[in-house]
Amino acid sequence: MNIGYLLLVPLIPLLVFLLLGVFNKRITPAVSGLIGVAGLAVSTGLSYYAAFQYFFVAAKVEGAYQAFVLKGVWMRFTETLHIDMGLLIDPISVMMLVVVSTISLMVHIYSRGYMKGDAGYTRFFAFLSLFTFSMYGLVLATNLFQIYIFWELVGVSSFLLIGYYYTKHSAVAAAKKAFIVTRFADFGFLIGILIIGFYTGTFDFESLNDPQGPAILHWASTSFMGLSAISWALILMFMGGAGKSALFPLHIWLPDAMEGPTPVSALIHAATMVVAGVYLVARLFPLYFFVDEGFVLQIVAYVGAFSSLFAAIIAITQTDIKRILAFSTMSQIGFMMMALGVSGFAGHEGIGYMASMFHLFTHAMFKALLFLGAGSVIHAVHSNNLLQMGGLRNYMPITNITFLIAALAIAGVPPLAGFWSKDEILVAAFAASPLIYGIGVVVAGLTAFYMFRLYFGIFWGKETRYAHAPHESPLSMTGPLLVLAVLSAVVGFIPFSQFVAADRIGFVAQLHWELAGVAVAVGLLGIGLAWRFYKTENALAGRFAQGFGPLYTWASHKFYLDELYLFVTRQLIFKRISAPIAYIDKKWVDGSMEGIGNKTVLIASKIKGLQSGRLQDYAFAFIGGVVLLALVFVYLWTL
Repeated sequence: MNIGYLLLVPLIPLLVFLLLGVFNKRITPAVSGLIGVAGLAVSTGLSYYAAFQYFFVAAKVEGAYQAFVLKGVWMRFTETLHIDMGLLIDPISVMMLVVVSTISLMVHIYSRGYMKGDAGYTRFFAFLSLFTFSMYGLVLATNLFQIYIFWELVGVSSFLLIGYYYTKHSAVAAAKKAFIVTRFADFGFLIGILIIGFYTGTFDFESLNDPQGPAILHWASTSFMGLSAISWALILMFMGGAGKSALFPLHIWLPDAMEGPTPVSALIHAATMVVAGVYLVARLFPLYFFVDEGFVLQIVAYVGAFSSLFAAIIAITQTDIKRILAFSTMSQIGFMMMALGVSGFAGHEGIGYMASMFHLFTHAMFKALLFLGAGSVIHAVHSNNLLQMGGLRNYMPITNITFLIAALAIAGVPPLAGFWSKDEILVAAFAASPLIYGIGVVVAGLTAFYMFRLYFGIFWGKETRYAHAPHESPLSMTGPLLVLAVLSAVVGFIPFSQFVAADRIGFVAQLHWELAGVAVAVGLLGIGLAWRFYKTENALAGRFAQGFGPLYTWASHKFYLDELYLFVTRQLIFKRISAPIAYIDKKWVDGSMEGIGNKTVLIASKIKGLQSGRLQDYAFAFIGGVVLLALVFVYLWTL
């Protein structure tokens, strides 16, 4: 299979970014929007063509999909250790190409209407193109260092997009928060990469994942505190993934990232930045599975399960509609990580791995739809506050029905997309751990509850008196909503397990009706409770909140983790550690150097007259010296 044409997929958005960035003031907003959409449309067409060629035309080898690599050496360190740049095409990278392309194209089209009239319209499309280029480079990376380079570019792009409204203090603070928190996580990622390179002699994914390769064959050669060096590297790299995917406790940047324009939220949450951590673990899955008998995967599973439950509890209490969706994303990403982790528990059957990738795929569709639907609502009522909404179904019929489809999909109601992928995750969890399965079922019920709390609060309930009569969004915004609604309804029917599997061979997934029935029943229970509490105005929701007392208060304040981080950084790190170090640096280190310098200047000022440059001074010194020497000579002569 010839994959050279796929170089155009990331290069076209890069070219669009450069074009719009350089000629920002010369290109009219209407033209810049068309250029951005046209560029993404070409990349999307190429991505779809590549998916068709890969899955339906390219020949399998021994029943397995091949990996196709196009690369060249960028920097060489040793005969085996070098950094390459290129393309790696395999089932998950092709799947991610389709996801990134689809969601990014919908966001670009939607943004033409949502951002209309904005002063930075062209700049916004330039940043969108840079973000998309970065994600393409990440998913097509052939090695750890290439993925790290684009990983950081994604971070820079998100900083620019979250802080797009740079005159707004909260947006700037949110951008800095996202950038700094993810940088701490990425520091661990970088150390993990260096450890892998040191002990295996390669950064290449194909070599690292080869069961007969140096990483898997020799993982036990060096150990530290009971774990192999490779396991420590994998934990550190998972730390980077946890930061990018906003898992506990590195999730604090995600809710504040909602300060960016709503299309940015859809792009970051649905298919790009936050799923990068899931993609990283999936990309190195054989290494995670074999090293130390999958011990690190157990960490992945428990962190994912806890993050999923933690975020779902918080989402129930929030009133900003975008923050509810943000915590929903954190919860669903935790679900995906949990599925990857339980693959290490249940044996190498591939269900957990496949379920994680399947949920990533389906989640992209309905989460993008939810965020863009929320943007349509915000565009109509100019508010993010759920308490200031109600009755919008009468004014926004298209947004209402598409949002309902997305809510049903994420709640796992059959036959929509979320039902199929969530069922596979729960099947894998049930085979692995009763505790993790129980958490998964509870999260499924909580997800249905808070999503329909959101839906009923926006479109039903007591109709709010709006300053201006709400209206349906233009076709440029409702068009992507309709496309994503169709995708949210039908992509679950794709026989995903036959295309994406841990061994690349694929298998036929079976629907487990008994487990699916439990999940659906719990989901319907959550929807029913939300219907009772929020469909019409009543006091039940308030009494419900009061019944949980301090727990509800803590959850509404996100368990005060932001305050805890501020206390640790300001009171402990800054005052107790950084301040004394700064004092020593300023008073002792700088003081000693400044003292030496000052003394030098003082001495120089005293003796600078010796080289005044005036002839009479030198003559006087010469004659004085001769007289002094003569007096000394006479004195010595008379002794």
